[in-house]
Amino acid sequence: MAHASALINVMISAARKAARGLARDFGEVDALQVSKKGAADFVTAADLRAERTLFEELSRARPKYGFLMEERGAVEGADNSNRWIVDPLDGTTNFLHALPQFAISICLERDRKPHAGVIYNPATDELFWAEKGEGAWLNNRRLRVSARRDLAETLFATGLPFRGKPGRARAMKETERVLEATAGVRRFGSAALDLAFTAAGRFDAYWEWDLNAWDVGAGITIVREAGGAVGAVEAENGDPLNGPSILATNAELFDAARGLILGQNGKQRS
Repeated sequence: MAHASALINVMISAARKAARGLARDFGEVDALQVSKKGAADFVTAADLRAERTLFEELSRARPKYGFLMEERGAVEGADNSNRWIVDPLDGTTNFLHALPQFAISICLERDRKPHAGVIYNPATDELFWAEKGEGAWLNNRRLRVSARRDLAETLFATGLPFRGKPGRARAMKETERVLEATAGVRRFGSAALDLAFTAAGRFDAYWEWDLNAWDVGAGITIVREAGGAVGAVEAENGDPLNGPSILATNAELFDAARGLILGQNGKQRS
């Protein structure tokens, strides 16, 4: 049975409180599909309400901590070592289309590094969480990354740029290379859940470009605590939290996955 620390309990409590509003709003989305503008405005309002709840709950529990939030931006705190990195609704497009693949993501950054993470999908009641040195968990079950080593047997996940965003040609070339060498590629539309699923062994690897810290902060800790490796696609010593790319795999696959994505099969990290 998992024993969550006081810190994790604070994060879980905030996520569950914000999730109540999101779950209620999600139940209303179907009725709004006839109006594109109305549905989009509704989801934006749901996003903002969830962020406000998370800000209030986390501020109440740890009043000196700063914030980095998708909508509110950076908020300085008296404690320079600790900062909350929060995405109140990761998978907004899924939410807009009534697809139950979205999540609340909360990361505690300590001394500029991810220290603890909570990813919660209100639609499925799956709660992924981890704290540095304490392992990774799905509800009360311990998580482990997959043990697959043969690329031909692996399942990758990725994200593709939305219309009008740069990087589409590169993403398509990378995806084609991965499709040729693996059991498949999934594109589910939530970076936070893609990382959580990698930690749970559902995916063997996940990569994406041009994300933000609130998309990946919680997932980085969860994957690492599940025994996985997290780094950058393009750089040996890249920072996946603040860099242009992220790659998460089980520890044995990292080099092979990175080489495959970059078209450098067989090249190993020095």
